[in-house]
Amino acid sequence: MPRHSRRYQEIRQKVDRTRFYSVDDAIELVKQTATAKFDETVELHLSTNIDTKRPEQQVRSTVTLPHGTGKRVRVLVFAKGDKAEAAKNAGADYVGGDELVEKITNENFTDFDVAIATPDMMRSIGKLGKILGPRGLMPSPKSGTVTEDVETAVKAFKMGRIEVRNDKTGCIHIPVGKCSFDGEKLKENLLSAYRQIIALRPAGVKGQFIKRVVLSSTMGVGIKIDQSDLENI
Repeated sequence: MPRHSRRYQEIRQKVDRTRFYSVDDAIELVKQTATAKFDETVELHLSTNIDTKRPEQQVRSTVTLPHGTGKRVRVLVFAKGDKAEAAKNAGADYVGGDELVEKITNENFTDFDVAIATPDMMRSIGKLGKILGPRGLMPSPKSGTVTEDVETAVKAFKMGRIEVRNDKTGCIHIPVGKCSFDGEKLKENLLSAYRQIIALRPAGVKGQFIKRVVLSSTMGVGIKIDQSDLENI
């Protein structure tokens, strides 16, 4: 097994891996242990009880963070005519129709964080599934990224809406801010994200939906959160 760096080992010693921390203590600890030279992202990891083999139990939607993620979000929009103009005016970074589809196909262009499409463009971008799908960038009605109202969608993603989906193990990973955020903003983002995910519980899930909640920074270690504290705030 690979050896962890001295820095990682020092961080790990500060975190009791057997303890479930309160939300406030977890946030304070994640900020204390974020010692990288860049502003690390604070990430919320939720282990769910979904059956990933059942399509109806997949979690894919969006959540909106009251204070954003602290990251500049690059938005690409597939649209034509008036819709394209609306997307540009709303602040989209890349806007186009078939020419943009060709650019992605021929150049494997994926230098963006969110892709939005008008419904009439879906037939054209269907062939991009093999490129965009594995990267979680394929527009989907379920995630609110296929819409006639591209102006509202672009502004929402720019201001703090993020797309969420479970991975193959049933876990959901959500950025909830930067370590440079003050503790109260991180707490509000974390609680908002958690509550919105709880509301997305698939109908067929049996028992407890969220099994474990962990907070970490980009280069830090996982800090387990006491779910009873989350529920009582």
